[in-house]
Amino acid sequence: QVQLVESGGGLVQAGGSLRLSCAASDRTFSSYVMGWFRQAPGKEREFVAGISWRGGSTSYADSVKGRFTISRDNAKNTVYLQMNSLKPEDTAVYYCARQQSVIGLITTAPDGYTYWGQGTQVTVSS
Repeated sequence: QVQLVESGGGLVQAGGSLRLSCAASDRTFSSYVMGWFRQAPGKEREFVAGISWRGGSTSYADSVKGRFTISRDNAKNTVYLQMNSLKPEDTAVYYCARQQSVIGLITTAPDGYTYWGQGTQVTVSS
């Protein structure tokens, strides 16, 4: 069973930064696309960013382009989300997820991901 554990969430003022981490338990981590999603109260879960298995390709939601950066360290089985210039509308629970297919292209649809972490709360105050 694959386990994904997020950390790094918290409370930050608008304009501030946070770095989220997601550690994976499995040895096949480096073979899968990884993604970050978020869900605000009363809203659907939405794609934030994704990274290819080697890290050479990334994809971002329009709302976070230029502010967020996804990266991965396959030697540490960890994916990161650096969040800068945070806005109150970034407030949500953030989840990391492992895509269903080995290697493959980055998908933005939640149902394309098989394993999910428990989530970490990010709150941005105005």
